This record gives sequence, C-alpha cells and structure tokens, in this order.
Amino acid sequence: MSAESAKTVVLGLGNILHSDDGAGAQTIARLRSDPRVPADVSLVEGGTLGLELLPYVWDCARLIVIDAVDVGEPPGTVVRMFGEELNSLPGNSSVHQLGVSDLLVALRVLAERQPEVVLLGVQPGSTNWSCDLSPAVAATFDYLVEATIRELLPQADPNIVDVNS
Repeated sequence: MSAESAKTVVLGLGNILHSDDGAGAQTIARLRSDPRVPADVSLVEGGTLGLELLPYVWDCARLIVIDAVDVGEPPGTVVRMFGEELNSLPGNSSVHQLGVSDLLVALRVLAERQPEVVLLGVQPGSTNWSCDLSPAVAATFDYLVEATIRELLPQADPNIVDVNS
C-alpha cells in the first residue's frame, strides 16, 4: 500500500547516527515487524527531511509523528502532543523542528482535508554520534512503541498508561 492512499501514516523522524535523535526511525523499524499494526497503516521512516515528506502524508486522515523532542523533561520521558500544543513547541525542541513545523503548515494550507496529527516524543538524553540509544531512552523505548500501538488501536492493552500521565 502506498503512503499516499493510507488512512493513517506513522512518520518516524530523526537521524539514526545521533543516538536518541534516531528514536523515531528505530520505532518505525520495530513497528514493521509488529503484527498488531493494521494493514492499512503506512509506516514511513522520514529521517531529517521536512517538506520532502509531503507526498507521503498528503492524503492521510491521521498522522502520528514519532520524534525526539526537547521539552525540558528528564531523558526518556515520553510525551503526547496534539492540536494547538504542536503550534506552541519551542523552536529548538528538535534538531529538525523547523522541518516538522513546515510540514504541518504545508498540510494545513495545501491538503484537501486536515489530518488528525499526534506527536509522540521522547526527551533525548544524548544526540552525540552513536547508533545506540542512551540508557534512559533505551529503558523507555518499548513504552514508546506501545504508545504508538495505542494510538493505532485505542482499544489495545488497557494496562498501557496514558503517555501524558
């Protein structure tokens, strides 16, 4: 199934060569082998691209973005943002925040329908050169994957705590 025709797109962002910045891309890799991901969901590893990702999300009804975001919390903290919260992210919250902001603005201006957008972010502990997640982010990585599954299947495991709690 192409990303353009998917009702839901999960977009993992980040540079896998910069430790925790690659958490979004690593989440996509994990989801590709998870049998709970519905067949009509498109999984896109977006790297650090911005507007170049528009063709992949252009016609989606739901967009779930997974990224490392600096929200001033302890490393490994998983946050869920949607609606106006996405417009109020500080400009330095992500290595590629400008690209994410540009993509969301382009969707608002150009898309025929406005997708529901949710950002699942993880507070990075390190963005140094490394292909490995920092210990704090590695410790919550399974939780980030489960939070994504919960977004895809709200009726999924009731023991998963809301990412905002």
